[in-house]
Amino acid sequence: MAKQSMIQRELKREKMVAKYADKRAALKAAMTDPNASYEEQMEAREKFNSLPRNSSPVRLRNRCRITGRPHGFFRKFGMSRNKLREHTMAGDVPGLRKASW
Repeated sequence: MAKQSMIQRELKREKMVAKYADKRAALKAAMTDPNASYEEQMEAREKFNSLPRNSSPVRLRNRCRITGRPHGFFRKFGMSRNKLREHTMAGDVPGLRKASW
C-alpha cells in the first residue's frame, strides 16, 4: 500500500487542478490569441507562469482509490488490478466475472 502522504498529495493536486482549470484555459487562450498585442500575450504568459505547478493536469497520476498503487490502474473502475481482481472474485463489481470458455 502506498504511503498516506502520497495519496493525500495526489488528492491535493486533483483539487488544485479543478480550482485553476478555468483560469488556465483563459490564460492559454489569451497567449495564443492572434488579435491580442504582443504585450498582452506576454502579460498573459507571465500570469500563466505564476500559477502553481500543481495546477497543471499533467502532474496528476492515476492511483488506486483503495491502496494508492500507481501502476496497473483501471480507469473504468478507479482501482488497481490487484484490488479489482479481489472485488471481482467477491462479486462486488457488477457485470464483471472471471473469464471461462
